[in-house]
Amino acid sequence: MAALLSSTVVVTGGASGLGRAVVERFAKSGAQVCLFDINADQAKETAARIGAIWQQVDVSDPESIADAFNAARARQGQERVLVNCAGIAPAAKTTAHDTPHDPGIFARVIGINLIGSFCCASQSATGMAELDPLEPDGQRGLIVNTASVAAYEGQVGQVAYAASKGGIVGMTLPMARDLADKGVRVATVAPGLFRTPLLENLPEDVQESLGRQAPFPPRLGNPAEFAALVQHIAENPMINGEVIRLDGAIRLAPR
Repeated sequence: MAALLSSTVVVTGGASGLGRAVVERFAKSGAQVCLFDINADQAKETAARIGAIWQQVDVSDPESIADAFNAARARQGQERVLVNCAGIAPAAKTTAHDTPHDPGIFARVIGINLIGSFCCASQSATGMAELDPLEPDGQRGLIVNTASVAAYEGQVGQVAYAASKGGIVGMTLPMARDLADKGVRVATVAPGLFRTPLLENLPEDVQESLGRQAPFPPRLGNPAEFAALVQHIAENPMINGEVIRLDGAIRLAPR
């Protein structure tokens, strides 16, 4: 719905990468945008550049999330759109060099990527349910989560990351069903290999080699293309309970 594009939007992980592209896209559409990020310096710079507001948030901490939503709503009202992009991707095998996977690292990945997305979605939906419905369908809000193709083809060393993103895929449909009677839609985007800070730190020839793994187009994805899909989801009320791969038809090899 066009009304969502000019409403109030919260983007987690909005200071960099995919989240920053979403923030920029919605700001250009006329939305009031608040970005949540753990990195205060990056969040402040991004928000100032595009005329948004920001909150420093640890998405693994429900109290930090609640405080951030309260502060954002005090300044710009209840959000109608939440886009969850915050996440981490440390690499570790199930066991390596006679040492089991650090359970603390596994728990941290699940806590940020999966539980963080759930807690943000749950708290946001609670506020959305109190909004006046929009015409013509009675929609009150939209939640877009970010998974990964690793949810389906996790590579060596991605066991924690793949588990966290698989959980996001798994909660998409039941969350959409939970919120249907409240007029809140839920969708998930599962991106492939995108030019985000994680990959931008690699040499250019390595980035190009990774990009060529995609059948077409044979390159890394642009964060603006991710943001364009999120915008389309906001515009298209029939997208609900769905996970959309955005990957150039790539299927990840084990390594």
